[in-house]
Amino acid sequence: MQRSKNDLWVGIFVLIGAVAILFLALQAANLLTLSFQKNYMVSAKFDNVGGLKPKAAVRSAGVVVGRVESIVFDDKSFQARVNLAIESRYAFPKDSSLKILTSGLLGEQFLGLEPGAEDKMLVAGDTISSTQSAMVLESLISQFLYSKAAEGNNADVGKGKK
Repeated sequence: MQRSKNDLWVGIFVLIGAVAILFLALQAANLLTLSFQKNYMVSAKFDNVGGLKPKAAVRSAGVVVGRVESIVFDDKSFQARVNLAIESRYAFPKDSSLKILTSGLLGEQFLGLEPGAEDKMLVAGDTISSTQSAMVLESLISQFLYSKAAEGNNADVGKGKK
């Protein structure tokens, strides 16, 4: 009887440990967010969202103030519409701007929300019009290589070579 009682307690302890590890893994992968704050929804349009994903953080001054709720393609404007859930305790001016930023060189992408100066604040259903799309590393590298190739061609022309 004593052995089965110990086995039961060990089993409960192992189960609690497994649940805790699962919770931490989901939290670290940004797949689970536990927030009991009320949110208001705003949207923004971007030409290129790069690798931005739903549940990505929305940060202002380095503090997480909301999350990306969804990303859909708007077939009328041919842009990506990003829907954001901003925590109600944070109020931002209507002329605020959004940038898609990257944590580190190749880290995950998040939205940077920079407050504007207008007196009126964003409310549910508003659209943030001032946006800056994601910087795509491959396009930056190709622009650099093309500019270096053009410099090489100009140098050859200056020396009389064709």
